Amino acid sequence: MTSLKLSDFDYDLPEDLVAQHPAPRRDASRLLAIDRASGALEHGRFTDIVTYARRDDLFVFNDTKVSPARLLGRRRTGGKVEVLLLEKVFRHGQKGEFFRALIRPLGRLKTGEEIFFGRGHSCVLEDPKEKIVAFRRTAAAAMKAVGVLPLPPYIRRPATAADRKRYQTVYARRQGAVAAPTAGLHFTRALLNRLVARQAKIAYVTLHVNYATFSPVHADEIKDHRMASESFEIPAATVAAVRLARDRGGRVIAVGTTTAKTLEDQAALFLSKDKPKDASGQSRLFIYPPFEFRVTDALITNFHLPRTTLLMLVSAFAGRDLVLRAYRAAVEARYRFYSYGDAMFIF
Repeated sequence: MTSLKLSDFDYDLPEDLVAQHPAPRRDASRLLAIDRASGALEHGRFTDIVTYARRDDLFVFNDTKVSPARLLGRRRTGGKVEVLLLEKVFRHGQKGEFFRALIRPLGRLKTGEEIFFGRGHSCVLEDPKEKIVAFRRTAAAAMKAVGVLPLPPYIRRPATAADRKRYQTVYARRQGAVAAPTAGLHFTRALLNRLVARQAKIAYVTLHVNYATFSPVHADEIKDHRMASESFEIPAATVAAVRLARDRGGRVIAVGTTTAKTLEDQAALFLSKDKPKDASGQSRLFIYPPFEFRVTDALITNFHLPRTTLLMLVSAFAGRDLVLRAYRAAVEARYRFYSYGDAMFIF
């Protein structure tokens, strides 16, 4: 296979198809189903996902929870500062809580300068070069008191109180992400119950999505791109559930690219005959064509930005030509794109 270029994962998208708000109901989104074997495309509603479920299929969800990590503050002089907390870092022998962050505007701030968020919360710019801030009180307390949910950069409006609910999955429980696993946003509790009623099974992994998911790929040869690390956790119960589904002939259906990445990163664990065990660590797995999926049999996913690692993962799963044909059909049918948009089921 010839080396793939970044331009091989481009497509034209009218700007007005980028969803700025969620659908009126979670499960009211549209669904484009793709049969990998025949190449057939079928248009429907997201609630149709139940009709595709088979006995002993296993739906695996990412239960990460988006943190209200966007802190809107001011300098002592009164100038506005925005701090988006990305990940906790450890400073040996130093007191306080340290975070790597996106800081705007960074250029005007000085090392050691305090940023005030209100309600008694603040942080200090510890290291401008590494973009590290320090909290004397806990960052969790600041986020709870004054934090705002960080919406993706292509949603060009301020976050609202409604986003605190709608930009979380109904099963989110392990806080630590700065972006939602958006394929799961379409599921309601009722829809999950309907899957179980069809004798499909449900399991969970955790992958804390970081802001790098929105970072552009700069390498012209995609094989030269390097992924940022994201922390994951897999319970032994999910390992056992995946093995049981495979033994009974059911499909392992990854709900979202983050779930697929987690499953494939630890494929050896799911395929092992050893006693199921918990797993955790950091994933830098970059999935792009050609890639052999060893665990994932079907994928539920939203429509992704051009030239992104997420589109490359989906292309590796279904084939680049078929995926881009499906995207063209979605544009023609005026599907809604990206985080608050519609979904695909690829089987």
